[in-house]
Amino acid sequence: MVRLLVYIIFVLLGAALAFNALTYFNFDPTYKFLRLKQNAIDTGWYLPGYYSHVLMSAFILIIGFVQVLKSIRNRWPKIHRYLGKFYVMGILFFAAPGGFIMSLFINRGPWVLASFITQCTLWFYFTVIAYQKARSKDFESHEHWIWRSFALTLAAITLRIYIFIFSFSTDLSQASGYALLAWLSWVPNLVIVEAWFYHKRKFNIQFR
Repeated sequence: MVRLLVYIIFVLLGAALAFNALTYFNFDPTYKFLRLKQNAIDTGWYLPGYYSHVLMSAFILIIGFVQVLKSIRNRWPKIHRYLGKFYVMGILFFAAPGGFIMSLFINRGPWVLASFITQCTLWFYFTVIAYQKARSKDFESHEHWIWRSFALTLAAITLRIYIFIFSFSTDLSQASGYALLAWLSWVPNLVIVEAWFYHKRKFNIQFR
């Protein structure tokens, strides 16, 4: 029951975040957040990276929630495969490279830069391995690696949760304050996934 409630909350937050991201389809370089990044936009690199990351992430976030449902995987395996390919290619060719480019223009200090560069690199790597495992029909390993990938996809939500929580007690305009959030947005996600894997192995519980 608790797991279902957490899932529903994250789906609702993800839907709200995806809806907001899709409003950037107007391709107005002065729209909302982009008004603050005009110097970065002037380089010619930031805007393609931003649109690649933000717009594609809106789709892969929602697709990820569908893909982790066993009922979808078991009842409609073809849909699972097609959506899975979109999820993988969306990360490898758009979301992760776009996030990497955006990281170079954050200007919040070396720890923030290191966090987002590491996150994008691992996101890309985990997704590649998950795809390779699926291609080789090692579906148990595939599920492990895709959960690692999805844990980093969920950082889009957890980052904003932490921003909301810490905004009451931390000066997020300071590099040190934002660095804490940058690492918290994805490292605990991976720790939770790995702890879940350990629990499954320890009690010999099958994923499928």
